[in-house]
Amino acid sequence: MIRPLRWPADRPLRSVFMGTPAFALPSLEALAAATDLVGVFSQPDKPRDRGLTPLASPVARAATARGVPLARPARLRDSEALLTLAAWRPDLIVVAAYGKILPRTILELPALAPINVHASLLPRHRGAAPIAAAILAGDAVTGVTIMLMSEAMDAGDILLQRPLAIEPEDTTATLEARLATLGGRALAEALALLSSPGLTPVAQDSTLATYAPRLTKDDGRIRWSEPAVTIERKVRAFTPWPSAFTALGGQTVKILHARVAPNGDGTAFAGGTAESGAPPGTIVALGETIRVATGAGMIDLLVVQREGRKRLAAPAFVSGARLVVGTRFDD
Repeated sequence: MIRPLRWPADRPLRSVFMGTPAFALPSLEALAAATDLVGVFSQPDKPRDRGLTPLASPVARAATARGVPLARPARLRDSEALLTLAAWRPDLIVVAAYGKILPRTILELPALAPINVHASLLPRHRGAAPIAAAILAGDAVTGVTIMLMSEAMDAGDILLQRPLAIEPEDTTATLEARLATLGGRALAEALALLSSPGLTPVAQDSTLATYAPRLTKDDGRIRWSEPAVTIERKVRAFTPWPSAFTALGGQTVKILHARVAPNGDGTAFAGGTAESGAPPGTIVALGETIRVATGAGMIDLLVVQREGRKRLAAPAFVSGARLVVGTRFDD
């Protein structure tokens, strides 16, 4: 029989938080409100502007504002990092988008457990980019999983899950903001359940696992031979980074907002490029949008940005670039 994860209500719960981006902030707040937060780990300061001035992560700044002890080790396996954690004597370690894999020595350190706030309904979309992966896959629902951590990536037992609908216009930026809030609420709920009745671990079905590897710059490259629906999802999934992009006359052009072109009856094109007779990547109509043929259907580009220029609505871009029907984007 699997034992629920429990902690006595009358005994202080010493916790350590490990996180880096803004996504982790609601979880940090939930943990600080429900436990005795004794320390925070975050990534080292990194250059984040044109002047390459090192800036602290959102989590590091929040920890400093709270006056909580903060560590930003470059390597978790360094003895200094392990000694710092051990000196804090955590009963619970909570991880949310920390950005580093925890070694066994850290996973075994807390008296109660190490747990993770993951932005998907595991075992779907294990990995570093689950939010973008859900949009790319066309999922109607995603959510947050509170899970026990194990050495295998995102493979630990599930403690609690909460779903969230993906809206048709969601980008990774908008969906991440809602999932961050949900993550904080889910963690608060899980912490409240620790005293009674406890959290019962449920093993993941690994046969249902899908994977969401870390995004690279080249992932945003548009391949016009793909279906319009795939390209439209890429535009949303890769906002704000790495951005969906193509090329025109050898210059990079970011596609910041797009939609699958409708038929005259208001439905989306389902067929191939027979509607236009043009090869993929060819501009087939200009007006309020830039309509482009794809491998299956057509797509309307609404907001674009040429390399080194400001973002423009389609009509302004067409005027400045002197586009004509028949112009073809590079594949």
